[in-house]
Amino acid sequence: MTHETGVNPDLDQDGPGWDLHCHTVFSDGTMTPAQMVALAGKRGLAGLAITDHDTNAGWEMAAQAAEGAGMPLLLGTEITAEDRNVSVHMLAYLYDSEDKVITRLFERTRRARLTRTRTMVDRISRDYPITWTDVLDQVKEGGRTTVGRPHIADALVGAGVYRDRSEAFAGVCSSSSPYYLPTPSPTTHQVLKAVKHAGGVVVIAHPGAAKRNPVLLSDEQIGNLVREGLDGLEVRHRDNPPEERERLLALAERWDLLVTGGSDWHGDGKPNELGENRTSAPVVERIVRRAYGSRPVGYPSE
Repeated sequence: MTHETGVNPDLDQDGPGWDLHCHTVFSDGTMTPAQMVALAGKRGLAGLAITDHDTNAGWEMAAQAAEGAGMPLLLGTEITAEDRNVSVHMLAYLYDSEDKVITRLFERTRRARLTRTRTMVDRISRDYPITWTDVLDQVKEGGRTTVGRPHIADALVGAGVYRDRSEAFAGVCSSSSPYYLPTPSPTTHQVLKAVKHAGGVVVIAHPGAAKRNPVLLSDEQIGNLVREGLDGLEVRHRDNPPEERERLLALAERWDLLVTGGSDWHGDGKPNELGENRTSAPVVERIVRRAYGSRPVGYPSE
């Protein structure tokens, strides 16, 4: 079995490293892309990726900020999917944002998410002092923002129901709450097909996060996705416990998958610190070589 202290160069954590899992105000983060880039510079990161939920609306702003700061940037998206009733988040990097297949997938998903969120708010408002307008007031980038539970949580905080977003997610916004509705999502196979059609690279986000999911992707399910073109696994993530990291590293070795790390940073929306888990330079190089949908911003090989 390959261990993080072993000889695999993809696991090398020497040097500043890249954070390949970051969210901004274009989904459920609290900071702008420019603030994200500035903080990455202060943290000494070699580079980072913008991966807002089910959207690429923040790409242009992030690219401009990265170019101005001289910070290399991978353009990406975290796409919500499902696989036999397992909720799966898939990080898609460097795909063609104009590709019609992936554009239609995002349009369908965002419409369904908006309907789901509004229905949840209608239910919650019967018992708590928030309205749909209160939730929309939490949205920073209007119609370009992917609206979801974090905005409901922020509205509840604003109404004085909870002290912070984390407390709201332990209560009304919890997936075990009677107000909860599952996120309408495409299958992992549909997502993989769409991203590959758009020339991108796909990594499963936090696949060992047992606290998020009562059931995780099995080895068999991951293997099926590998055969369809899956590129990697996000092993270094605070929600993957040690035993799951060991399992994921073994699978990555078996199928020669990329091993990535990311903070899942949301600004003030989560306690996660930008750069707390990082991806090595050799892995970033492999991602860039595999992708043909779009180019990284400010990457040294450009």
